[in-house]
Amino acid sequence: MSRPMLERSDIRADALPADLLQSTEPVLLRGLVRHWPMVQAAQQSDQQFCDYLRGFGAAGAATKVGLWRGAPAIEGRFFYNTDFSGFNYQREIAGFGALLDELLAQAKVANPPALYLGSTELDGSFPGLRQANDLPLNVAEPLVSLWLGNRVRVAAHFDLPDNIACVVAGRRRFTLFPPEQVANLYIGPLDLTPAGQAISLVDIAKPDFERFPRYAQALAQAQTVELLPGDAVFIPSLWWHAVEALEPISALVNFWWRQSPAFMDSPMNTLMLALMTLRELPPAQRQAWEALFDHYVFHADAQTAAHIPPHAQGVLAPITPDRARHLRSVLLNRLNR
Repeated sequence: MSRPMLERSDIRADALPADLLQSTEPVLLRGLVRHWPMVQAAQQSDQQFCDYLRGFGAAGAATKVGLWRGAPAIEGRFFYNTDFSGFNYQREIAGFGALLDELLAQAKVANPPALYLGSTELDGSFPGLRQANDLPLNVAEPLVSLWLGNRVRVAAHFDLPDNIACVVAGRRRFTLFPPEQVANLYIGPLDLTPAGQAISLVDIAKPDFERFPRYAQALAQAQTVELLPGDAVFIPSLWWHAVEALEPISALVNFWWRQSPAFMDSPMNTLMLALMTLRELPPAQRQAWEALFDHYVFHADAQTAAHIPPHAQGVLAPITPDRARHLRSVLLNRLNR
């Protein structure tokens, strides 16, 4: 049985508080964007929602977008093929208007092909849409994207940025897992992924507990919510989340941002380097490196390098844009030897 999610009713879309944007737990925000024109259009009908999207400049029929298409047999679950040599869907470039037409035409089909327009930036592809449907986040350069499709299922994965996901059409079910549940989610390859992020191999809708017995432990720590149009959920960085679209036409707009400075590289690069340099060491050496990482990274504080004169602290000093560039240069030189 999943745990209840924190729900806040004191949040206004025009005044999102800092404690929400920096939360380390998911937060359910009922009705946060119900005032958006695109939500209002979706509440009228699928046709009106699609017509509303067509009304924004580059969102015309000639605009090309990237989409995923899967056979009816995959039942909306975008995943690997049977031998993990690729995936069970095809990537296409299509006209946005044609995609809307196909979604409307397939809406009454019992088992249609799976259609999915993944993260597509609003500002670049749909001029004016964000201005009419926005959240003033007061964060640096948020990435705002549209996700559109029919009854599709996205496997549990995590994102580096924090995220506010706003359902604008159809219903969506979110199942969220704390970061420490990684061992119970049976994560697939790190370097062959559907969309850049590693995914859980467990089918969220039909879990196979014989093949994935520890998934029961993950479910015991999960938080599951069903969102209606106008509802939103805050998903903290690194929380695993699976998403199920529950209607023939379903759409979501999400806002991504990072709390770290823009000059900082992705921690995923560190994980990849650690796989190359640390994982195959003898256990005693791995344990010694764990102590070093704890000291210099995970438990670092103002005292870690306080015994060194500030001018001599080098890479142990607080990271600045200049020091980040220097470190990047040093790493590139070492990797290219």
